Amino acid sequence: METDLHATLRSLRVWDPDVTDLRPFAPDTAPPTPLPLFTSWLAEAAAAGQPEPHTMSLATVDEEGRPDVRIVMLHGADADGWSFGTHATSRKGRALSAHPCAALAFYWPVLGRQVRVRGPVTAAPSRESQADLHARSTGALAAALTGRQSEELTSLEELRRASRAAWERARENPTEPSPTWTLYRVHPETVEFFQGDPDRQHVRLEYRSTEFGWNRVLLWP
Repeated sequence: METDLHATLRSLRVWDPDVTDLRPFAPDTAPPTPLPLFTSWLAEAAAAGQPEPHTMSLATVDEEGRPDVRIVMLHGADADGWSFGTHATSRKGRALSAHPCAALAFYWPVLGRQVRVRGPVTAAPSRESQADLHARSTGALAAALTGRQSEELTSLEELRRASRAAWERARENPTEPSPTWTLYRVHPETVEFFQGDPDRQHVRLEYRSTEFGWNRVLLWP
């Protein structure tokens, strides 16, 4: 018997009070810049038990102007922007080369919160990109050394052989470079914080970058 998709969708709940803590958010008490609030919200999501709160959706536009999105890991956020890594030769890398701008979205359902970041993207110098890679796990290095990200794969056995070889190289030489691995930074022009409300009076606070600093505005939900 086939699953009824629409029946399944209608049976699902959003922000079940048994698992979601919708906390009050007073935007007038928010800091003047977005990074401290993001740091606080990420820490609160982790403390509340949100699985993998450091993962995010990354949206780009490819060479032909078509949008694309995927889940990646946040590598850091500071005054220079929100950072992530990938191969310059991957789909993401090619898209960012053609259109160096991106949007990020974090979703933490355990607190009914979202954060959205949009802005231009720059690639870090090779030395910094390799340092970022080597600061991560052996598995991350092995995955980078496997290479050929987004290319067509002949079979899973081909992947297993390449992966085994890459793991061996990563263990034997934990500082081996992966030449195409690149650290990218999204330099935020806007950062939006969304706090869900049980009565659907959701609070949306958007920070907008200007030549004079950050402006804060409220948005209708």
